[in-house]
Amino acid sequence: MGTSIKLLVGLGNPGPEYEKTRHNAGFWLVDDFCRRHGVTLSVDAKSKALIGRYQQGAHDVRIVMPQNYMNRSGFSVAHIANFYKIPPESILVAYDELDLPPGVAKFKKGGGAGGHNGIKDIIAQIGSQDFLRLRIGIGHPGHKSKVTGFVLGKAPATEQRLIDDCIDEASRSIDTLMEQGWTDALQRLHSYRPQQKG
Repeated sequence: MGTSIKLLVGLGNPGPEYEKTRHNAGFWLVDDFCRRHGVTLSVDAKSKALIGRYQQGAHDVRIVMPQNYMNRSGFSVAHIANFYKIPPESILVAYDELDLPPGVAKFKKGGGAGGHNGIKDIIAQIGSQDFLRLRIGIGHPGHKSKVTGFVLGKAPATEQRLIDDCIDEASRSIDTLMEQGWTDALQRLHSYRPQQKG
């Protein structure tokens, strides 16, 4: 039995100068999902987001990329969740995770923000921590004073390749989540190993 996802959110910063930065891993994931499923996102001024809709069989998923900056992501999520009456347990948020290395992604249910400003704002705006997460590893610069420059910087090509491959697998794991459920999706994604390419 699949897990009911009604809202898929990718976090990032809008604008071409941020497009290739590590903090936009959530956007990359949503781009990949939309590309595979032929979903087009369009601007929704009310919710300050790019929005699309994935419908297949029993699935009807709103797909959202907030166009406020990262620390204001919650506005779009709360606006859409309220409008479509989507409970937190049916929301999946994809974002960059410092505590995982490039090439690793993990699903998670609920919990705190772990220092991520986008997640922090979503928790504040929807008033719940109970949404699902998809954490995409980007690695850690080693010291917290370097974090801002690191997440707003571009990954070197070798790391970027690991992240891209992992995002492809993570995006497909969302299909598994919806079709077969949480346990199968976890098993699939958490057993994925990045391939080092020469």
